[in-house]
Amino acid sequence: MVQTENTGDSVLRLATTTSTADTGLLDHLLPEFEATHNARVDVIAVGTGQAMKLGERGEVDVLLVHARASEMEFLEAGHAIRRDEVMFNTFLLLGPNADPASIRGRDVVAALKAIRRIGAKFVSRGDDSGTHKRELSFWKSGGGLKTWDGYVETGRGQGQSLMIASEMDAHALCDRGTYLKLRDKISLVPLVETDPQLHNPYGVLVINPKKHHRINKQLATRLAEYLISEPVQKRIAEFRVKGEPLFFPHRRDTH
Repeated sequence: MVQTENTGDSVLRLATTTSTADTGLLDHLLPEFEATHNARVDVIAVGTGQAMKLGERGEVDVLLVHARASEMEFLEAGHAIRRDEVMFNTFLLLGPNADPASIRGRDVVAALKAIRRIGAKFVSRGDDSGTHKRELSFWKSGGGLKTWDGYVETGRGQGQSLMIASEMDAHALCDRGTYLKLRDKISLVPLVETDPQLHNPYGVLVINPKKHHRINKQLATRLAEYLISEPVQKRIAEFRVKGEPLFFPHRRDTH
């Protein structure tokens, strides 16, 4: 997906996570918005950290990301004028079905410590994405990240990183949506998936036009309101792969 110049009111620049792009969710949601508003949404799919840097520099109009603590800091710093909760899914800690670190069913922090303790392979995105930020928070809770020979950083998006982890027969942290989308192409299985710490909310943020004159505030605000509207929340709930939901809407009445 290519960034283009915002030459008029009909173009909206959206920076979002690779998970929303890899899963096909945006292809499911954006065409109706574009048709309704006679607009084009230019999507830049990057890690959450990079998306927020684009927003801070005024290179995009709106963000759809998943790192709530960082999003609140971004909002409080005045880089955005509003943040709305859109949806959530969960993270999964994936690994070989043989479970060499004996982590199946454990909490995620204990599982990561066990992986490190035996020197098992672990693939990290290493890209300041929402997934990477969450991984680092889990390591911090477990006493800090001390890398080992089996710890590999890809610097790539969720889908590519998951494929690499599968090729290496390694462990990896992944959002449920991307896993379900690629499940038939990989050998890894969920080993940790019910820990409440794996909750993964997504928020939409409208960039502050007072900081950057090229921000399309009107269209960005319309997209935020579109994403949290009842009809679109229902469409998020209905978005499935082989019968399984990839994301869950924030609105309780649409679940």
